[in-house]
Amino acid sequence: MDIKGGYNDTGGNVNILKTDNKLIGTSYQAPGKLIARYYDSGFIHSHDTYNGLSVASNGKVYYVLCSELMEKGGQMFCFDPKAEQIKHVGDLTEMSGEKDMKAVSQGKSHVNFYESNGKLYFSTHLGYYTFIDGMEMIGVPTGDYKPYRGGHILAYDLKTGKAESLCIAPNKEGILTTTMDTKRGLIYNLTWPSGHLFRYDLNAKKLTDLGPFTGSGERKKGNCYRVICRSIVIDPRDGTSYITNAEGDIKFIRVGSDTIETLEGENMRKDYFGKYEVCTAGSMAYNWRQLVWYEPEKLFYGVHGNSGYLFRFDPLVPRIELVERLTSVPSKKSGMFDYFSFGYLGFTLGPDGRTLYYLTGGPIYIDGKRVQGEEAISRGAARGLENLHLITWDIPTGTYIDHGPIFYPNGERPTYVNSIGVGYDGTIYTLARVSDSEKTDLISIPSPFKK
Repeated sequence: MDIKGGYNDTGGNVNILKTDNKLIGTSYQAPGKLIARYYDSGFIHSHDTYNGLSVASNGKVYYVLCSELMEKGGQMFCFDPKAEQIKHVGDLTEMSGEKDMKAVSQGKSHVNFYESNGKLYFSTHLGYYTFIDGMEMIGVPTGDYKPYRGGHILAYDLKTGKAESLCIAPNKEGILTTTMDTKRGLIYNLTWPSGHLFRYDLNAKKLTDLGPFTGSGERKKGNCYRVICRSIVIDPRDGTSYITNAEGDIKFIRVGSDTIETLEGENMRKDYFGKYEVCTAGSMAYNWRQLVWYEPEKLFYGVHGNSGYLFRFDPLVPRIELVERLTSVPSKKSGMFDYFSFGYLGFTLGPDGRTLYYLTGGPIYIDGKRVQGEEAISRGAARGLENLHLITWDIPTGTYIDHGPIFYPNGERPTYVNSIGVGYDGTIYTLARVSDSEKTDLISIPSPFKK
């Protein structure tokens, strides 16, 4: 990335940040906008997907389109950028071995894909819900359908195209969060709605239920309610896994141990992140939202959801260091939290190993008035006003760039965006709605660094 050349060619504004004449970072707002391309995968029932998209080593984009139907599972697809072709990979219910069981379908996958030894590993979740006491709960089946059997950990062979179910989640719950220690063959998961933490050992073919992780999870209202973390991370040096709870405690599990420990001396309770009632729904509280490992510095970079702050996490010190507010320039200028109160999941490290990519929102104005919270969700998204922006952060130079708002060719805006993958050519992929529809599908955003 030629930073100086890029700035001079596009004519944007650069703020050089210096301390004792030493360059510590740059801030740049692109003057234009990005035009996204929308693809039709042919699944008319598709609904919002969180994560559920990754670029594999073969350069192809694998993704899941979710379903909210009792009898229809989510669908997995593969997009080949070179051939510009979409292939239907399979139905999640069938891939889980439940085709003829007439049980509530495997409607979703809300996790990223993890690649190891020629296979993609991921998990399934339910999409069919019943409202009980004002809360979404596991759907009660109708007719002759049987209850949901629980989410599966699946392995998909990239060469043969065959899928295998490795295990099923405890307590017949869906799987909300998954990460994999690809070096050691360990897969860590959190279930929904109760927030049980469990581990699957790929080599031993053994599931270990580590028990309830965070209060009652999202299973019931009251003082025991705790929103469930969406990102478990692995320190590749020793395989220790790290995860947060709503209170902002950082928990960890050592390889070979079944004990969940609390990291002493550091936590996520930072004033800049905001103040939260941890037993109240509507935000991720003090949980981190999404993290990635950065090998040159041997630490994690992450984003806190509601505030949009980028931070470094060094587990060995231990220390969390705030870096920059990674929200869009309009959000920074307004000083307000972002449109999506849980924070955006579209955060990843690019294939160059140094550039962070973040898909985030900006302020929404309707009839000249800024709208927030539930009003923004109900009115803004319905009119396609989510104001999606692409942000990049170059780690070695501390360069922040807001590449501007993202539009479809017809002027409409992508909405409900909570996934991201970056191709080897710099193209950004995500899953989004068309503004006048709840149908979700694959979109691509051209690399902002290509001229």
